[in-house]
Amino acid sequence: MSFSSRVKEELARQESRGRHCCIAEFAAIFILCGKIKSDKCKKNYLQIDTENLTVAQKSYILLKKTFQVQIEVAVHNHNIRSSGVSFSLIVKRHQDVILVLKALKIMEEDGSLWGDFQKIHQRLVQNTCCKRAYLRGSFLVAGSVTNPEKAYHLEIAVLSGQYAIQLKELMADFGMEAKIVERKKYHVLYIKEGSQIVDFLNVIEAHIALMELENVRIVKEVRNSVNRQVNCETANISKTVTAAARQIEDIRYLQCKMGFSQLADGLREVAELRLDYPDSSLQELGKMLTVPIGKSGVNHRLRKIGRIAEQLREKNGDIS
Repeated sequence: MSFSSRVKEELARQESRGRHCCIAEFAAIFILCGKIKSDKCKKNYLQIDTENLTVAQKSYILLKKTFQVQIEVAVHNHNIRSSGVSFSLIVKRHQDVILVLKALKIMEEDGSLWGDFQKIHQRLVQNTCCKRAYLRGSFLVAGSVTNPEKAYHLEIAVLSGQYAIQLKELMADFGMEAKIVERKKYHVLYIKEGSQIVDFLNVIEAHIALMELENVRIVKEVRNSVNRQVNCETANISKTVTAAARQIEDIRYLQCKMGFSQLADGLREVAELRLDYPDSSLQELGKMLTVPIGKSGVNHRLRKIGRIAEQLREKNGDIS
């Protein structure tokens, strides 16, 4: 089972405490996969269509718990050769349809339908808890989240650009900065930062998934930190080895061309120690001197030896 499916199964088990939260969550589900239809007698009925069993189960639970309405359930197999099925939940009884539509703020008290119900009615999300529930319903139907072992990516894909903007505003109320991109016929609201995906899972109360993602993040951060440290140390060792090799080359050139007798005592002692201890650090060389000096002092003397060797090469025409 994918990480995204596990998140949705956890959400399906969540039970909103207040009726207003249940209404907000169901409103999100109905906007994304519900329709108002008419039968042969021109009587309105409600139908929710989904290919996701989890969404069908949560829709049934919310309808029963919140409205106590009669529900017909139909299972469709569109291809006899395929195991894929879709589910339809239908509310036909007139008083049940009116009850649900009024609760979802799609129908006014006078029986008139509220304009474009493909928008979030602000009366449904006045409370913070209802905003959480609404985002939970939206993600349950149209959301997905990538396995954090592979990448950090959470998205909700909807058909309406205006609806995507409203969802973005709801998320912004919790301090999350989602972005919107068009992909074919969809407007995709997405988050790519691990910390903000954690925040979103916390908002919709997917706490088990949140802990799983946090564990992955911690392991990744430790691994990346170790890799950075190893790379840094490897680079430093490489620089040290390269510098030591260059120093030894300069010292041997001087030894061959002019000997050490012409070097000042301090330079001669450093040069001899470098030849005797090619793998030692500058700090270690400094401690071996007759009069110990620090790392910077040893480095200064070796640089001076390097300049003398360079001048001698120029004089002898040995520069390649």
